[in-house]
Amino acid sequence: MKKLVVLSGAGMSAESGLQTFRDADGLWEGHDVMEVASVEGWQQNPSLVLDFYNQRRRQLLSAEPNEGHKLLADLEQHFDVTIVTQNVDDLHERAGSRQIIHLHGQLLESKSSRDDSLVYACREDIEIGQTCELGSQLRPNIVWFGEMVPMLAPAAKWVAQADVLLIIGTSMQVYPAASLANFTPTGTPIYYIDPKPAINEAVSQLTNLTVVADTASRGLAKLKSDLLALC
Repeated sequence: MKKLVVLSGAGMSAESGLQTFRDADGLWEGHDVMEVASVEGWQQNPSLVLDFYNQRRRQLLSAEPNEGHKLLADLEQHFDVTIVTQNVDDLHERAGSRQIIHLHGQLLESKSSRDDSLVYACREDIEIGQTCELGSQLRPNIVWFGEMVPMLAPAAKWVAQADVLLIIGTSMQVYPAASLANFTPTGTPIYYIDPKPAINEAVSQLTNLTVVADTASRGLAKLKSDLLALC
């Protein structure tokens, strides 16, 4: 089977009712990004940060995978699929996709504030005073601004092996994730699906690129026959 690698961003889950960060009504509206998504914000006001992610977690638990998620899962019948997602939700997994790399962590996990290796399943609110076995406060297992992205190297390795690359629902403006597409082997077919595709420097450098200005679901439906022709 040929290797299909998918780079998915917030637009992938927008059709499931999960707001994107870059839209005018995005999740960070009313919040300075650094207040809720940085180590400094966590140190200054952990209650605010926990409340922010507790609300996101509740919203996720009521959401369902959309047709775009399901179409990607169906492609596993024809390709060896790896999804590299910037999203912290579990909608790819719930749709049936089996090989997913979460670049920015997972909302349904918590971890120790002291030891990053201590990670726990988490479907309930995280409260001040909840600790790991080391006695350290639990925090969301989210990669915040300024922190290392531990899954970046494995993601780059998969992209470098791609026979086909799909970029879905991302502005291609947040680094280091935006740099991943540049690891694609020369000549690899690349498809970029987004309602408002950003043809910025990262995208303009890509060769063999097809741009589909549409939502994830509609864009994937349009491209399905083209993708199957590449099997």
